[in-house]
Amino acid sequence: MLVASPWRSAARTDPGKVRARNEDAFLDSPQQGLWVVADGMGGHQGGDIASQLIVASLAELPQHEDFDERLKAIRQCLHWLNRRLGQELTVTAGRHDSIMGSTVVALLVEGNRAACIWAGDSRCYMWRGQRLYQLSKDHSLQQQLIDEQQMSVEQAAAHPAAQALTRAVGAAEQLTLDVLELEVYPGDAFLLCSDGLYQGLSSDALGNALSLSAPHVALERLFDGALRGAARDNLTAVVIRQ
Repeated sequence: MLVASPWRSAARTDPGKVRARNEDAFLDSPQQGLWVVADGMGGHQGGDIASQLIVASLAELPQHEDFDERLKAIRQCLHWLNRRLGQELTVTAGRHDSIMGSTVVALLVEGNRAACIWAGDSRCYMWRGQRLYQLSKDHSLQQQLIDEQQMSVEQAAAHPAAQALTRAVGAAEQLTLDVLELEVYPGDAFLLCSDGLYQGLSSDALGNALSLSAPHVALERLFDGALRGAARDNLTAVVIRQ
C-alpha cells in the first residue's frame, strides 16, 4: 500500500524555440519516491522512443520495502534497457552503425536515504543550507577534456565536439552507471534537468529558483529564465522538496 509522501514535486518539459520534436521525458512520482529525467539523443533515430521507454520502464518497477533492493532494481532495469535499445535499433532500422539512446538521471528517496543514478549529461542538483551542489558529473567529452587534459571549462567548451556524450543508455554494448548515495535533511531540495535547461541558466539562477518553497513556483522561475534565452534544445526539469 502506498503511503503519503513527505516530498512535494513538480515537473515540466518544453520543446524549446528551435526543435520541432521533444525527445525529453520525465517521471514525477512522489508516491514512489522516484523521479527521472531522460533526454533522447538528438539527431539520432528514436531518441524520443528511448527516453519514453526509460521513463515508462522505471515507473513500472515494483516498490520494494528495502531501499537497497529498489536501487538494485533501478540499475538492473537500466542495464536491461541498454541491451533492449540496441536490439530494437537492429530490428527497426536493420543497422549496426546507428544509435537509439538517451541520457538518464534518476533520484530515489526513502526515509532519510537518497541515491542519484545517472548516465549522460542530464544533471542532479541539490539545494542545502543556501548553497547549490551539483551531485552528478557529466559524461561528456567536455568534462572528459577537463578531467584528463586539464583544460579549463572555457577551453573544453570550445572543442567542436564538446557536447558529445561519453555514456548514455543504448549508446554502447556495456553501460556504466554512476551512483551517489547520500543522507537527506529537512529543507533539502533537488533538481533533475536536461542540458537544454541548465545550459541556459547560471548557477545563481538555479539556486535562486530552488530556494523558493513551492516546487511549482521554482519550476516556473526556471522555465521563465530559460525560455528568455535561445532555448535551442528541449528543456525538462523536475523540482523535488520536502
